[in-house]
Amino acid sequence: MNVLFIGDVVGTAGCQFVQEHLYNLKKKYEIDLTIINGENSAQGNGITKFSAEQLFSAGADVITTGNHCFKRREALSIYEHESIIRPANYPEGCVGRGICRVDCGRTQVAVINLSGTTYLDPLDNPFTCIETLLEDIDTPNIIVDFHAEATAEKKAMGHFLTGRVTAVLGTHTHVQTADEIILGEHTGYITDAGMTGPELSILGVEIQPALDRFRFRFPTRFAEAQSPCFLNGVVLSFDEKYGKCMKIERVILR
Repeated sequence: MNVLFIGDVVGTAGCQFVQEHLYNLKKKYEIDLTIINGENSAQGNGITKFSAEQLFSAGADVITTGNHCFKRREALSIYEHESIIRPANYPEGCVGRGICRVDCGRTQVAVINLSGTTYLDPLDNPFTCIETLLEDIDTPNIIVDFHAEATAEKKAMGHFLTGRVTAVLGTHTHVQTADEIILGEHTGYITDAGMTGPELSILGVEIQPALDRFRFRFPTRFAEAQSPCFLNGVVLSFDEKYGKCMKIERVILR
């Protein structure tokens, strides 16, 4: 089975780029399931009903999010959609869900969203959370989007879940890392899948305002960059009988 995972889609331009190129990308890699991180897909960041519909219409099967999952007021209704998930380690009683089970016909795939807590919001412990979730999952095909800031925390999660899930795919930092690997001959791993949006930018926004924020330490208004886009992600191939990842390949489309 082949899964395409696309890293943080940024803004209107990122959504449009996905709409333009996803069909051919899925055809090229013979993709069975497409997962997209859409937590920055709305204009200005966060996710809206409109940006989610753009990603679904392009061909997404599941949309994951992260620390901006509740940036927009309409998020309270967005997470009624069973294929849009937020980090599972938000406190009990929070709107939405952190896991999506996808029926692919011959097999099922569980997609789990987690947030790191190092340098991010102090949510519930993601390691404890995933330990509990795994007890109730009855498929070996488990893909985890770990939305975290710290490289060490992502690496730790990869090793913690080695042999227990199909893949641990990092998001949030918007810069694709070159450390894809299959851990324990079972679990596909990458520290960050990268970003989909304006390439000549600072994490998707115009360069000068972001640069001024770092140089002068005063508030600046960010705007989506207008440069040509690129798409970052990974393709996973795995044995659906055992949930064993056999190949993980980085994708960059300009």
